[in-house]
Amino acid sequence: MDFAGKTVIVIGGTSGINRGIAEAFAATGAKLAVASRSQDKVDDTVAALKAAGAAEAIGAAFDVRDPDAVAAGLARFHDAFGDFDVLISGAAGNFPALAAEMSVNAFKSVIDIDLMGTIHVMKGAYPFLKRPGASIINISAPQSWLPYEGQAHVCAAKAGVDQITRTLAMEWGPEGIRVNSVVPGFIEGTEGAKRLTPTKEAEELFRSDVPLGRWGKPQDVANACLFLGSDLAGYISGILLSVDGGLYQRGSGRAGQMIGQMLRSAKGKEG
Repeated sequence: MDFAGKTVIVIGGTSGINRGIAEAFAATGAKLAVASRSQDKVDDTVAALKAAGAAEAIGAAFDVRDPDAVAAGLARFHDAFGDFDVLISGAAGNFPALAAEMSVNAFKSVIDIDLMGTIHVMKGAYPFLKRPGASIINISAPQSWLPYEGQAHVCAAKAGVDQITRTLAMEWGPEGIRVNSVVPGFIEGTEGAKRLTPTKEAEELFRSDVPLGRWGKPQDVANACLFLGSDLAGYISGILLSVDGGLYQRGSGRAGQMIGQMLRSAKGKEG
């Protein structure tokens, strides 16, 4: 995978899976631009991307909930690097909460970050996408099609994200722009994995659910993005690509059930 001279934008690219994706593209010689809400994280990530091999690396701090800030940040990236070859939209928010106990504002906060944030990035980037040839990759989640207890807000938001992916694949396809979603499985070292597996026993239990017998690594997700961003995937658009070791063939399984049990148990203790 050679992205030398290519411009790659990673929104939410300063932590977790998204930072791993940015570092993987940097190792191929791409020009990288990353964004998140924290200027300190942006600065740290830009330095790491340069060390990883990026031809150039820049960053900006903005909130995806603010469409004007998103548009201005993406315009700055375009001024620096030109048209976007690959755009990764990965900003997301999540917390476990039962629907009956969740405030309207709490529900809305996830909709605003995950769903509205995605359309803000899509619309803000649209004028700057390479035509033909741009590849957009939205980072989704299994909650987009699998119901999880304690995740009604995320299920609603991510279902919307995937419908944006499918719709824009049709609307922007005639311009030579591809749009796909990547759905990570349980990825070691992430905050989500830590919350669901606080003990060694829980970790082993969840690992045993994965047909391939191991948790994923950030590089596994990055490899899928490298493929979708490359010419090898030049005739692929509108898909949801799971990078999960086969886990989601089992449905939400014990993960979805455990979230609900954890929340009800906590509520019982409070009562």
